[in-house]
Amino acid sequence: MEVAFCQTISFNADTFEYDVVSSENGNATIVKFPIDEKLYSPGDVVVVVTPGGDITFHGIIGKIEDGQAFASDPKGSLLPAVVV
Repeated sequence: MEVAFCQTISFNADTFEYDVVSSENGNATIVKFPIDEKLYSPGDVVVVVTPGGDITFHGIIGKIEDGQAFASDPKGSLLPAVVV
């Protein structure tokens, strides 16, 4: 039997730094962001939260390459596709 562990990583929407890989209707559906590969792995959950407590992005890390994680939220993302 194989046992898998995953964790949830929370980011503040005001300070979350990301690149948009894919978007729909002005919202980022796949993002790329820097991550510590020693602490996190594919399958971990990513949540981006506003200071008011609203979730703007809730996805799963699909892969990590060269210190960059790729996470997707294809259905409910409210994270802007244009990074200011």
